[in-house]
Amino acid sequence: MIEIDAKGLKCPEPIMLLHQSIHEANEGDVIKLIATDPTAIKDVEKFCDFLNHTLLSFEDKEGVISFEVQKGV
Repeated sequence: MIEIDAKGLKCPEPIMLLHQSIHEANEGDVIKLIATDPTAIKDVEKFCDFLNHTLLSFEDKEGVISFEVQKGV
């Protein structure tokens, strides 16, 4: 699993890091993104829907937001 620590970064930076990691990953790979910007919640959902990736999990613990995204085709 690829892990991206985007804590403290403001959007669009977490999405840009996720996009770069997805681009470098193989189909089916899972990327974990950890962010603190609440804007990332909608951004990651839209990113996955638009580019056919799968949002496997989402968790918000006291402002630290974790996503697991599986790269699609």
